[in-house]
Amino acid sequence: MITKFISSCLKGTRAQSKPLVLSVICYLFSFFSFAQVKDSTNLNKLDEVLISAIRVNDKTPMSFSNLDKKDIAPRNLGQDIPILMNYMPSVVTTSDAGTGVGYTGIRVRGSDATRVNVTINGIPYNDSESHGTFWVNMPDFASSVQSLQLQRGVGTSTNGAGAFGASLNMLTDNYAKASNGEVSNSYGSFNTQKHTVKFSTGLMNDHFELAGRLSTLKSDGYVDRASSDLKSYFLQGTYIGNTTLIKALVFGGTERTYQSWNGVDAATLATDRTYNSSGEKFDDKGNLQGFYNNQVDNYQQDHAQLHWNEKVSKHWNTNLAFHYTKGKGYYEEFVDDYKYTSIYYEDDAQYSFLGLDPITVNGKVINSTDYTRRKWLNNDFYGTTFSANYKEENLDVILGGGVNRYEGMHYTELLWLQYPSNSQYGDLRDVNKSTKNDANFFAKANYQITDKISFYGDLQLRNVHYKANSVDTGLVNDSFNFFNPKAGLNYDLNKYNKFYFSYARANREPNRSDYKGGSVKPEKLNDFELGWRFGTSKSSLNVNGYYMGYKDQLVLTGKLDNVGNPIRKNVGKSYRLGLEIDANFLLNKKWSIRPNITLSDNKNVNFNLDNDDGTVTNLGNTDIAFSPKLIAGNSISYTPIANLQLNLLSKFVGSQFLNNIEDHQGELANYFVNDFNVSYTIFPKSVFKSITINGLLNNFLNRSYVSNGADYGGGYVYYYPQAGINVLVGMTLKF
Repeated sequence: MITKFISSCLKGTRAQSKPLVLSVICYLFSFFSFAQVKDSTNLNKLDEVLISAIRVNDKTPMSFSNLDKKDIAPRNLGQDIPILMNYMPSVVTTSDAGTGVGYTGIRVRGSDATRVNVTINGIPYNDSESHGTFWVNMPDFASSVQSLQLQRGVGTSTNGAGAFGASLNMLTDNYAKASNGEVSNSYGSFNTQKHTVKFSTGLMNDHFELAGRLSTLKSDGYVDRASSDLKSYFLQGTYIGNTTLIKALVFGGTERTYQSWNGVDAATLATDRTYNSSGEKFDDKGNLQGFYNNQVDNYQQDHAQLHWNEKVSKHWNTNLAFHYTKGKGYYEEFVDDYKYTSIYYEDDAQYSFLGLDPITVNGKVINSTDYTRRKWLNNDFYGTTFSANYKEENLDVILGGGVNRYEGMHYTELLWLQYPSNSQYGDLRDVNKSTKNDANFFAKANYQITDKISFYGDLQLRNVHYKANSVDTGLVNDSFNFFNPKAGLNYDLNKYNKFYFSYARANREPNRSDYKGGSVKPEKLNDFELGWRFGTSKSSLNVNGYYMGYKDQLVLTGKLDNVGNPIRKNVGKSYRLGLEIDANFLLNKKWSIRPNITLSDNKNVNFNLDNDDGTVTNLGNTDIAFSPKLIAGNSISYTPIANLQLNLLSKFVGSQFLNNIEDHQGELANYFVNDFNVSYTIFPKSVFKSITINGLLNNFLNRSYVSNGADYGGGYVYYYPQAGINVLVGMTLKF
């Protein structure tokens, strides 16, 4: 356990200071010398502190799955982390561009990404305002991930927003004892290409390591003009002492993607499934004249982390981390007068919407106009996390918490107007600021009551204060105090069989978009988990039943706002009831099988439909949107000869409604997709330590399927089609 904690800590270093301060810290680390280290056992034990703070193991009565670097590497050819997690239990993934590159998303147990609490080395990654995770801002981050753990349900207390579907925590690369380098290149369909360079100095003088990565990733996308141009970096410095481990990291990325978040309607899906309406330009008679070339999303995000892990005594370990994240960027769009007034029936093209007066041209009053604009976001997120771990034979206690602050600025920049007006180009409009303070403190413990029975307890106090003022949200000044208790029992029947039961309470504040609909309530969840774990040297089986009872759950309505964010609403009482089964069978030295299946029932209780005339219709119990009743995955691995591995990967996702009223006009059909993965490694006698060739044949049965959609009501349904058969191949040289 303690061994794992050090690698976890190493991966989790954060700096609260500005980038300049962090750069100074990294500079000092690289030139200072420290006392020599000889006891590698003590070093490894330090690694447990961070892991224990954010992760669970077989002694914790919760449902979870792990992926490590060796699991990720064979398919790490450019697709985002959610796509690499596609075959985990209860997981459904989405991709706007249809290829797994660019904007991608993940749902767990039917819960969308805003309820999947993501941390990097224990530091919150979810956007503080939207609660979303934007993987496009971290291209090729999988190349710097040592391992990840997906905790389904509420999960253990950790830093950041409360988890309502799952917690995903990622640990970045551990330090290397010996110097090494790595060059990876991959190419594939839709002009997809990834180029990665990594290096490590190894431990210099047994104390210090410097490691890094540079990546570029490009793709045209399956959908028309859904191109991605992505770049990222990762740099870390590690110091090791007899009882000390310090790690400083800076990483980030830039993304420029052509917008592909509109989807296509049913008619277009049948005739031209790759059509992309973003950037359409019409003449006054409604004839399509082409597309705006710069209809792009352009954003840069940089992270700094600083971790200090200390082994205080035989029983005590501590971790202190500081972090700072800077994000700035915009999406640019052409607003077509004809399109918005004649097709969408929206007022975006009106002069009044822009805060401008109508103008007169040749004696005619002009109330609307074509124009281009940039919607900017400029934000800072910084804070600290900390924990202390006391461990003896029968007791394992962790005390910890985090204090974080978010500062965001939103504004609109006008670039061009069709007709002269009283506006100067470059004017900034709708300038508004928001702040969010988030503090949490927790205490959790595992206590071995008898040889067979252990008790788990976890208490968290969390305070949130959010303040915003904009045209969309109005004035917001909300404070929340949440108490989130968790408890459970673990029973070891024998060395092969373990049983557990747990209860967890979670509370969650609304996000920025939720305030657009007016009055909104925080969500509340009671999560009950009951499970059985069976394991031998050649097989394992996990069976988990869950009941998640919600009050005021903010469910997806099926609608999206003008930047593709899902719109949600409180629904009173609702629940998710399910059974998860996953297994790993090593049949012999050459064959292994890893199946999983989730069966679930997801219901709004006495759902009330708000009608256009102001009346309300009670529809009784209805299925929750985006919640398939059946999700299944499987991996069949075959190793015919040494160093050659063949994998058949299969995924089935049952049908799901895009709405909460069980309207079949807005229903996604089930789909069954198969991928084939091959990995072969050569170990030359000189120059390179290894040469690995990887290939990935996605959807090799060429199924036409849709993994995501939007339902605006009245039959206005839009779909996000995924690519048919496509291929990625790559080579990795290690030296």
